[in-house]
Amino acid sequence: MAISPITCHVLDTSTGRPVQGIAIKLQQLSIFHPLAEGETNSDGRCTDLLSPASTKELLKPGIYKMIFRTKEYFDSQSPAVKSFYPWVEISFELFRASEHYHIPLLISPYGFTTYRGS
Repeated sequence: MAISPITCHVLDTSTGRPVQGIAIKLQQLSIFHPLAEGETNSDGRCTDLLSPASTKELLKPGIYKMIFRTKEYFDSQSPAVKSFYPWVEISFELFRASEHYHIPLLISPYGFTTYRGS
């Protein structure tokens, strides 16, 4: 099964668990128009954000950003968890559309971190 050329993984560092249900939007800098929308699965991953066939048409070298809607996740916890960041925006530069870009996001109610994954 082929996966999207841009993937992500969201973990809640306050529970040590994958995060399911975070809405994600990928945008491109030129005008930051939406390219794709998806949602994390039960493992906290979104591997079908873009179809592998769309790489040549949509992805060109340039600056992109992913928007993670984290407030909805923390609000949905029982009991609801107050969080400081309602969303996380991660900007990154795509150098070659032929490469795989994995964007991990580690979240907690009052912080987050990210890095280029493999």
